[in-house]
Amino acid sequence: MNKVFNEIITFFRSLLAWIPGKSGLIIRSFIYQRCIQSCGQALVIQIGCNLRGVKNMHIGTHLHLGTYCQLLAEKIQGNSTLIIGDNCSLTSNVMINADGGGKIIIGNDVLIAPNVVIRACNHNTSRTDIPIRQQGHIIGEIIIQDDVWIGANAVILQNVSIGKGSIIAAGAVVSKDVGKYTIVGGVPAKLIKHRQKTIN
Repeated sequence: MNKVFNEIITFFRSLLAWIPGKSGLIIRSFIYQRCIQSCGQALVIQIGCNLRGVKNMHIGTHLHLGTYCQLLAEKIQGNSTLIIGDNCSLTSNVMINADGGGKIIIGNDVLIAPNVVIRACNHNTSRTDIPIRQQGHIIGEIIIQDDVWIGANAVILQNVSIGKGSIIAAGAVVSKDVGKYTIVGGVPAKLIKHRQKTIN
């Protein structure tokens, strides 16, 4: 019975993702605001988006999801949590993945450019006698503070904190904490410079 129910939910979720035009925006917003654990007003979900594990999500006001974004927080192992603050914008093809017991917290006024991947868990690779896919996951968390801009094609790995007002350059791979009001880039990401403060 559970398998049949899950198939029905998957079918309708897929239909919902592909309703075109303004009517699609209105319907997706209406339905997801009532399905997500807690969700503010002015939710915009463009065509082709995939939201799974919505009962483990807490979304603020004025969230914009561009085309083909994925928000994932299913409980595969452990408790998954995804929290996104107010006035955040994700452009096309962004994946934020807390599946498998991970925790991702995104603050207010965060900008995320196309093709960014934010993943709170990682594959366990400690054993060589069995395939990696059979070793389960290492659970982690990611914290992105307020007013952060993450450039296109960046990757944010588990157990990092990105400080307030920082900028992650396009294509960067962030594997360590990022300080407040800094600009980082490269693989792995390193400090490029500190942002200039405006003095009134």
